[in-house]
Amino acid sequence: MSGGQYNRVMHKYVAFLRAINVGGHKSVRMEDLKHLFTSLSLGNVQTFIQSGNVIFEYEDEVPTALEMQMEEELEKLLGYRVDIFLRTIQEVSAIADQKFYKLKDTDTLHIVFLNEVPNKKTRQAVMGLNSEADDFKVKGREIYNLRRDRDKSVFSNSIIEKLIKAPATTRNWTTICKIAQKYSYPKV
Repeated sequence: MSGGQYNRVMHKYVAFLRAINVGGHKSVRMEDLKHLFTSLSLGNVQTFIQSGNVIFEYEDEVPTALEMQMEEELEKLLGYRVDIFLRTIQEVSAIADQKFYKLKDTDTLHIVFLNEVPNKKTRQAVMGLNSEADDFKVKGREIYNLRRDRDKSVFSNSIIEKLIKAPATTRNWTTICKIAQKYSYPKV
């Protein structure tokens, strides 16, 4: 290393934004999101599809202060509060590699992102939603929902938020797999 410089290790993160571009409401251009995240000195900022997925690199573990600054800047840009659910690309890859379910053609798998690990009472309440139409599992800061029958399913992000009494955001498993595949570090 010359000139006292050290090789900086950049960590890749995915920011899942709640309620962005859902059903034609709360619209934001991905170019604007990219610009906002870049203005916060985050590296290699990219967006993935129109539902509020921002991938970026940061030198260290993202501190709570930076996460709060992201939310504040989003509120200034959009005029309303947007919750952010941060995961490392390694965490996203682990979710994509889930082993809970083997999906049939008619099944849909959703991942609900939380900011905190739910307590035992909350986990039990989520598991109480299990039925022939829906199967729920809780692992860490995520809730997995296998929807077997869309017409009979009780699953929605708002149902989960009411049950856990906290903000959450949902992505389908296909999106998670595509993010993991596109942005994960190459396996050595």
